[in-house]
Amino acid sequence: MTRLPPVWVGARRQGTTPTAAIGSILAVVLLISGCSDGAQAASTGGSFDFVAPGGRTDIVYDPPETRGTIGELAGPDLMEEGKTTALSDYDGKVVVINLWGQWCGPCRGEADDLEEVYETTRERGVQFLGLNVRDPQKDKAQDFVVDNDVSYPSIYDPSMRTLVALGGNYPTSVIPSTLVLDRQHRVAAVFMRALLTDDLLPVVERIAAE
Repeated sequence: MTRLPPVWVGARRQGTTPTAAIGSILAVVLLISGCSDGAQAASTGGSFDFVAPGGRTDIVYDPPETRGTIGELAGPDLMEEGKTTALSDYDGKVVVINLWGQWCGPCRGEADDLEEVYETTRERGVQFLGLNVRDPQKDKAQDFVVDNDVSYPSIYDPSMRTLVALGGNYPTSVIPSTLVLDRQHRVAAVFMRALLTDDLLPVVERIAAE
């Protein structure tokens, strides 16, 4: 099946939400439960408004002045007990945020590719940040990190509370998904699918060069 090219979203489309997405958004509200694990994870909203014209899975937000920021994002570090990891730790850096779970087959499939892009771009001021969701057993999520040689940090958030930072329209039922933030932490691109190195690397390099 031929994959549709990325769709580019500008200022005129930022305030609209596709009708087709309404049902899935309502379903997400029903799916998210108040699990007590990861209760320290916190976020506040930003100006980003997720838009996916025509149900596309690859979305690029340009020109840069039309991009919205996500909210403040912080929570318990998955691998370091007692440490809080936050988006604000990476001011001035391009940040690639990946939503993942150890229970997710496509997440396992893309882990090597994400790590490759991180290792290739980190010296250019790029930081990766994982959001581990729906994993009530923390040790299993930690085993995923070790087994897949993931070197970048993740916030541990089984209850998905941090995802409020992504805005009310973001389809949190889609795992994995990946957001690329520019150096002002505005959303420059969103991928609602598992990625290969060749999918992600050119986008990250372009945004890092802005």
